[in-house]
Amino acid sequence: MLSRFLCCALSVLSLGVSLDSSLVIADDGSDKPGLSMAVAAQKLIDVLPADQKQKLMYKYDDPERINWHFIPKDRNGIVLWDLNGEPKKVAEDLVKVGLSAAGHAKVLQVRSLEEVLYLFEAGEEDYRRNRRHPHKYHITIFGTPGPTGLWGWRFEGHHLSLNFSVQDGIVVSSTPEMFGANPALIDAGPGRQLRILSGREDIARQILKACNDEQKKKMWISETAPDDIRGAGAPQAVVEAAVGLSYGEMSPDQQKMLRDLLGEYLSAMPAQVVRDRMKAIDKSGMDDIRMAWWGESEVNKRHHYVIQGATFIVEYNNTQNEANHVHAIWRNVGGDFNLPVAK
Repeated sequence: MLSRFLCCALSVLSLGVSLDSSLVIADDGSDKPGLSMAVAAQKLIDVLPADQKQKLMYKYDDPERINWHFIPKDRNGIVLWDLNGEPKKVAEDLVKVGLSAAGHAKVLQVRSLEEVLYLFEAGEEDYRRNRRHPHKYHITIFGTPGPTGLWGWRFEGHHLSLNFSVQDGIVVSSTPEMFGANPALIDAGPGRQLRILSGREDIARQILKACNDEQKKKMWISETAPDDIRGAGAPQAVVEAAVGLSYGEMSPDQQKMLRDLLGEYLSAMPAQVVRDRMKAIDKSGMDDIRMAWWGESEVNKRHHYVIQGATFIVEYNNTQNEANHVHAIWRNVGGDFNLPVAK
C-alpha cells in the first residue's frame, strides 16, 4: 500500500517520473533535506547586516514560532522586499530548497497573484501596493541552523504559511502547510486560464460526483458551506470526530481519486517529508480515512471539504469572492510545529 501511495505522490516531485519507495530520496540528493535547509539558512544569516539579522532570528522556543497566519498583514522576520542582490537570491534559495520543484513553482504562482489583486482592488495606490506585493513575504529562523540540533524556519505571507522544524538534518515537522489562491481562476479566454490549485478542487469534486445515493448520504454533509477553514492562526488543528465517506466505503475508482488528491497536497514537500507522512498514514491504515463535503456540487459555487485520518487533516474552502478564492491546508493531528498534542 505504501509503495503505491509514494509512487503517486512522488511522481509529481520532479520530471514526472514515478519512484519506487525503496528509491525515495530528498530533492537535495540525500535522505535529509534539512541539511540543505541548514546550509541555505546559515548562508542567509551570513550575508545579512546586523540589523536585518536581528529581525530574521529568534530562539527556537520563542512564542513567535507559532504566531502564524495567511492573511495579508505585517509580520515579523525579514521581508523579501527589503532585500537586494545576493541577500535576495540567498533568501529565495532557502525557500527553493525547502520545497519540491512542484511546490516551489506553486509558491511563485501564489505570490504572482498579489499583482493581480493590486490591480483589481480599490483604494489608493500606496495602500494597495503596501498590501499586495509578490515580495511581501517573510522569512524567520528559529534557533541555530546546522547539521545537528533542533532549529526551525518559516516562510509566510498572504496565502502562504510554510513551517519547518529540523532535527539533525531531518525535517521532523512541516505543518501547518497552507496554500491559498485569489483569484482561484483567472480566465483570459480559450486556452488562457490559470487555476493554481485546480487539482485540489477538481479531484475532490470527481469523488463526490462518483458517489451513489448511499455514499452521497455519508459524504455530502450539508448544502451550506462554512465560511472558511477551521483553526486559522491557531497553533494546533481543530480535531473533531471524523465524518463523511470512508476510504473503505469507496469504490476502487474513488479510492484511486482520493490517493491522487492526497498526492496533490503532498507534492509540494520534499520527498523525505512525503515519505514520512505516507508511512504514518500507512501505519494507521487507509480504510478509516474519511472525506466530507459541504456546500454546492458545481464549479463556481460555494464549497468546502475535509479529509481526515488518524494522523492528518486536510481542509479546503472555496467560498469567498463568489467561490473564486481558495484556502487549503494540511495539518498534523498529532501536533503542528513539532509540538505534540496531549492525548
